[in-house]
Amino acid sequence: MSSIADPSRRLFVALDLATLDAALALDATLEAPRVKVGLELFCAAGPRSVAALVERGREVFLDLKLHDIPETVRRAAETASAHGASFLTVHASGGRAMLEAAVAGAGRCAVLAVTVLTSLDRVDLQVDGNPLDPVALCVRRARLAIDAGARGIVCSPREAQQVRAAVGPGALIVTPGVRPAGSAAGDQKRVETPAAALAAGADAIVVGRPIRDAADPRAALHAILKELH
Repeated sequence: MSSIADPSRRLFVALDLATLDAALALDATLEAPRVKVGLELFCAAGPRSVAALVERGREVFLDLKLHDIPETVRRAAETASAHGASFLTVHASGGRAMLEAAVAGAGRCAVLAVTVLTSLDRVDLQVDGNPLDPVALCVRRARLAIDAGARGIVCSPREAQQVRAAVGPGALIVTPGVRPAGSAAGDQKRVETPAAALAAGADAIVVGRPIRDAADPRAALHAILKELH
């Protein structure tokens, strides 16, 4: 179980919207202390999306899932940190040198290594030629990332317990693929409820569509916080 006492700090709200104005409007409605800026918003508004949210006092999880040659990733991580992001994702599959470069460039910005996307299952991995199941692959990549200096791991809730056992209590574990009971899984294949994610060892969860697309996003947010509490 996470040692974070405040439920609101166990949740990153994904502001997955097509314009900065829409993202800021949702942020103003929710007033969540931790938010995620992903590819959709970053492609629409770039670094302004990070800066605008930092100015509001938010901790920004910049979810760009960097995966490139080490020098390119180092420089990108350095720039992301300079814009005020608190967390930055990179793909653990990029290898040790790339992970070390990301850590070197990120400075005070915490690097979180993405292990296996929540939209993939064992069949998808086999089609790609990988003989490991998602749990085994997550654990292998998590160990590599922490050894390379990453601050934490991104994995689905279904692997959180095994990843926690592999990397120990000091590493952050952040889990997307979280859906309140009764919510549609959408394109994600390895999902669990907020309470199950924390019970498995996650420090924080990422939730987007169940809040963003709710008839009352603020009520949806508070229902999830109540479950986390």
